[in-house]
Amino acid sequence: DGDERDIAMKKSVFAALLLATAPLALAACSQAEAPAEQSDPNAIAGLTVTDARLMLPPVAGNPAAVYFTIKNDGDKNIALRSASVEGAGSAQLHDMMEYDFEMTMGEMPPLMLQPGDSAMFEPGGKHVMVYELGPDLAEGGTAEVTLTAAGGRNHTFEAPIQAAGEER
Repeated sequence: DGDERDIAMKKSVFAALLLATAPLALAACSQAEAPAEQSDPNAIAGLTVTDARLMLPPVAGNPAAVYFTIKNDGDKNIALRSASVEGAGSAQLHDMMEYDFEMTMGEMPPLMLQPGDSAMFEPGGKHVMVYELGPDLAEGGTAEVTLTAAGGRNHTFEAPIQAAGEER
């Protein structure tokens, strides 16, 4: 008799616990199934680009360059790996470097931006080299520039197009 009462009591306590915790479990499930906040698919959280401009080449057919300042105000490291410009054949992240005791320009390795870091893409330093400019990339227009970070995340921004010889 005592064992049956103990089992009945344990079942009652278990049932009471299940009933008491069921709403919590359901609430947790409904929160987990709620859609995540939609983030901008064309932006990397915390990354800001300012002073962007695409400088046309002084000689038609030569590459153009994109200059800007970039800052990571986020809480994660961001490694920028590549760039593209809509309406151009290709684009590359470039930097000046020493090779064989001379300064030369070439494709740069990924740029790591830790939280709080910024980098300037400017004449004589880092820049995006833009090849095979399409006819839509003309003075007075804008160029859509996309930077791609490790993991495939993209950050797109507009760069006003300026003629060669304008202040860079």
